This record gives sequence, structure tokens and C-alpha cells, in this order.
Amino acid sequence: MRICYSANGESIHTQRWVNYFASRGHEVHLISSRFTEKFSGYDTRVQMHPLVKLLPQLWRLSGYISGILWLFQIRRIVREIKPDIVDAHFIVVPGYLGVASGFHPLILTAWGSDILITPKQNPILKFITKKAIKRADCIICVSPVLKQELLMLGAAREKIHIIPMGVDVEEFSPKPKDLALLQALDISDSPVVISVRNLEAIYNVETLLRAAAQVLHEIPNTRFIIAGEGEQRKYLEGLANALNITGSVRFVGWIPHSDLSRYLVSSDVYVSTSLSDSLGVSNLEAMACRIPVIVGDLPATREWIVDGESGFIFPLKDQQALAEKIINLLRDNGLITRVGDAGRKVVVESAEYGKQMAKVEKIYQKLVGWDPN
Repeated sequence: MRICYSANGESIHTQRWVNYFASRGHEVHLISSRFTEKFSGYDTRVQMHPLVKLLPQLWRLSGYISGILWLFQIRRIVREIKPDIVDAHFIVVPGYLGVASGFHPLILTAWGSDILITPKQNPILKFITKKAIKRADCIICVSPVLKQELLMLGAAREKIHIIPMGVDVEEFSPKPKDLALLQALDISDSPVVISVRNLEAIYNVETLLRAAAQVLHEIPNTRFIIAGEGEQRKYLEGLANALNITGSVRFVGWIPHSDLSRYLVSSDVYVSTSLSDSLGVSNLEAMACRIPVIVGDLPATREWIVDGESGFIFPLKDQQALAEKIINLLRDNGLITRVGDAGRKVVVESAEYGKQMAKVEKIYQKLVGWDPN
């Protein structure tokens, strides 16, 4: 098949998705306004089609003009590619552009905040999102929570398919701690708690730092790895200083996906304080590494985690409850092992990457009437 994607070229989720289909022998094209050297791990067979960005240094003004140009540019690019199918990932912007291409069959693939947050914050974008959903021939979403939101936005039930993004359970698997990495971070034999969500308000890393201060009162040699970048980094670094925990916290910045498993297996506990999630792939990656996870109480997390069995769930923004769960885990190696084992089993059985992507391929084949034989 000749498959054309409209998606964020800087996202690891886009990269993994298009690389999978390129590796399967399909002709893959990616249309995006966002490409950087940081995300250079694309299969060489993926053909890139960058959208024009006029005067990026004045993007707040030029972005609107560029967006209008993209509506015409994507139609031209799609006509030249002559794909069998168009799959637009993340309904806000890439999805709108997929609709603007005028091509069918069209798939919209919803990731999370494009359905859970954006339409609720902006009535204009909600209107456009509802129009886009109605024009799609098929909609893929990563969780039942997203399906319910899509139905509320007017999506036809028979068009929706729930397919988790999945995890490479070989890459993310139990391994010995990376001693060289821990040494580089100046962490010796200390218990390690890790967060890998971006440093934006929606991910609420502030709650983890406040909980960390309480954990350190009980287990002073604990170390906290805070990965990711975002607008709140300076604020969070200042908060760590104000809480007098700077010496116990390592802000390590953005971690390439190829290095993420090294950090996860070198940690004892994984924490996600996000205030919104449709799936939380990083949660599943930690579980696949057999690291016990503590996550905020959201409908999507309860789809994967049974509290006290395959992970732990705490009330959103409740730093006291989070601290208590971290302390209980760090004081009980047997509990760490039992919960870690159960978490990995969940991912292997229900979220193995190859199995999930094979489901997507079958949807493509059905839509275009393509016979793999």
C-alpha cells in the first residue's frame, strides 16, 4: 500500500508508527510542519514532505498565514503522492489538514488531548473537530475513554476502533540497573524514583516535588530523576530549591526514546502526576520494564492498573497520598517485585506493539480492499 500520514514529525509516536509500516514494505509518506534534527530516527524509506513555515521567528503572526497555505499545500502534495489511504494523527491541525486534503479513505487517529482537552477549551476548535470527525471514514483511538468522548462529539460508533499504541516489550524489558548512568547522575546505592512526563502544567510535576520533600523526611537517601522539558522547568527547579531538596533531585532534560529504557530499569519506582491521560504510553513502558508505577486517578489509568496489584493509583494533586505510596514501596522490596511482575504481565498480554500495529494494518487493508496476497 501507499500510505500518507499527516502528523507531528517531532513526535516519537509518529516516528514509531510510520517506521513500522515502512518496515512492513509499504510506501510511506509523512506530511508535517514539524521536523527537527532531534527526531532523526526515521526509517530511510519514509518520504518526508515538509509544510512551509513563513517567518518562523514571527510565528505568532505568520502562523495563521502559514496555516492557510497548508490547506492548499496538502491538497497538492496528496494529489502528487496518489496514496491508497490518508491517516491523520492528532485531530487538531494534522487531522484538519487530513480533511482539507479532500482524500478518501481518510482515517483520523486520536491521541488524547486533541479530544479530551482542546475541544473543551475552544468552541471554534470544537466545531471544526466535530466536522472533521464526521468526514472521516474511520477513527482510531487509543482508549475507551477517548471513544466515549468521540461519541459525544458526534462520531459514528461503527467507525471507531480502539487500538493502544503499544510497547516494544523487548526494548522495554527487565534488565540490570545501568551503573554507568547512575554514576554519571551521582546516584550510588540510593533508591530512585523517576518521572518522564514533560514539564508542563498539565503534567503536574509540582505535586511530585512536594511529595518528594515528605519522602526525603522518611527516607533521606532517595533520589528523584525528573526527565522532560517544558515551560515549567525554571519554576520547578526553583520549587525544588525552595523545598530544600535540590541535592536529591536530578533534572535530566529531554531523554531520547532510544535511551529511555536505560533510565527506567535504573529506577525503583515510576511516578506520573499527569492531570489528563488517554493512555500514557510512558506508564506502560515503565510497567513493561517491571518497574512499579504510581499514577494519578484518571479513567484511562484505571483501564490498565488495578490499584495495589498491577500498580498504584493516588488522588490527583494529593501530595500526601503520593508520598505515602512511594514510601510504602521503597520500604518493601517484595511489594516492588510483585507489583512490577504484575504490571509487566498486563503490558505483554494487552499492549505488545507488534500485535497492536497488526490490527491497524488490517483496518487499512479493509478500507482500501487490499489483498496482502
